[in-house]
Amino acid sequence: MRVAVTGSSGLIGSALTASLTADGHEVIRMQRGQQWDPVAGSVAPGVLDGVDAVVNLAGEGVAEKRWTEEQKQRIRDSRVVGTTAIAEACAAAKVPTLVSGSAVGVYGAPGATIVDESQRPGDDFLAGVVTAWEAATAAAESAGTRVVHARTGIVQSARGGALKRQLLPFKLGLGGKIGSGDFYVSWIALEDEVRALRFAIDTPSLTGPVNLTAPNPVTNAEWTKALGRVLHRPTFLTVPPIALRLALGGELVDSLLASQRVVPRKLLDAGFEFRYPTIDEGLAAALTT
Repeated sequence: MRVAVTGSSGLIGSALTASLTADGHEVIRMQRGQQWDPVAGSVAPGVLDGVDAVVNLAGEGVAEKRWTEEQKQRIRDSRVVGTTAIAEACAAAKVPTLVSGSAVGVYGAPGATIVDESQRPGDDFLAGVVTAWEAATAAAESAGTRVVHARTGIVQSARGGALKRQLLPFKLGLGGKIGSGDFYVSWIALEDEVRALRFAIDTPSLTGPVNLTAPNPVTNAEWTKALGRVLHRPTFLTVPPIALRLALGGELVDSLLASQRVVPRKLLDAGFEFRYPTIDEGLAAALTT
């Protein structure tokens, strides 16, 4: 199988590329400035010819910088412009399958309510970005490409993302819940993320939005206790949200602390089995792989 991957140098993309390559598949790593230009919205002619599937994971980091108006535009454009170009290239090359990156941020802040793929989008900035991101695949869908929107939760890995940034204070015994800790976190182990992406490629019945989250979302307080258990460290402290707002800005922090209790209904219905369904299992795996 020939698979083209954008964002192949990122946390998820590099793990997916390694997994596919290890199993003997040919991977085309879509390099910026060579195979494509996501800023200009262009893909090199013929690069997707003969490709069986495209996995589109490129996009500006959401929580890397304070949300100025310029940064918010970069976050949106890096997804919408690039995805539009990939979708048009998939249509031209008649690529059978496009698994396009998405996020549970589409749901806004539904609180403690359990939500699946049938939930309507929220109305905040990230929900709007994800809605436009998914709509950018229209050209591929119109041409008959099977499109899956991989609505990913918070990926648990010591190699990158939110967990890597929080490991040091927790290892020092300085970790703690944020505020009351009662907001829900929808998470997934990196290995299960990669397995779910490959399952999406290989499962013709999957189409449209698919939640890539573990079946057991937890509150921030529960996540905090679980990490403490895995590291054998105390987690008695509380991080005041105001400290995060001062450091990162209110709008970004409000988004990061939005309560999202998301379940992977479509994955489970299609027969996908999680290797790490609970947070203790997921965190333990994240710290050993």
